[in-house]
Amino acid sequence: MAELKLHDLEPSGNCYKVRLFCALLGRPLNLEPVDLMGGAHKRSPFVDKNPFGQIPVLEDSGVVLRNSQAILVYLARKYGDESWLPIDATGMGEVMTWLMTAENEIARGPADARLHDKFGFKLDVHQARENAAHILGLMEEHLAKNNWLALGRPTIADIACMPYVALSHEGGISLEPFPAIRAWITRIKALPGFISMPALWDAP
Repeated sequence: MAELKLHDLEPSGNCYKVRLFCALLGRPLNLEPVDLMGGAHKRSPFVDKNPFGQIPVLEDSGVVLRNSQAILVYLARKYGDESWLPIDATGMGEVMTWLMTAENEIARGPADARLHDKFGFKLDVHQARENAAHILGLMEEHLAKNNWLALGRPTIADIACMPYVALSHEGGISLEPFPAIRAWITRIKALPGFISMPALWDAP
């Protein structure tokens, strides 16, 4: 079995998505920690693999990929099955809609609020929290009627969206008003092979 290498940062929700999905797939990962505080992501040899200077980066037998959503698609297609990412147009479209939500509304909402509170990033935290309230409200409404984000089963949509939602409290955002979201996180945590990360929301 070829070994996958992940250029990783433990507190990163985007890196955690990859670690979690590989665990659910039963694929071992070689973790290569990246010293972000020391600026390792902005210089060689890291930028030779990803000129964007961002984590995560996945290496797999000569393939080098950046962006957590793209990595999830790659892993699902290469090592998973159609339950995680269907090949029919409608099913794929439904899953990809939520991957784009992770990349946009969730990133600019709870993820940005966490960047501000936990890591000291200079950004408009009030706007981030407004964005978070909006997307969490939409997700709550959807998950009140559906156990999973897409197709009535776990897909990479759930893996892409869950981490920064479950870390909302680190950005000053409580999940207490969102029982359907909390129940969804609990369902993900019950999946065979699930692994956690520091500060991930804990079900009462």
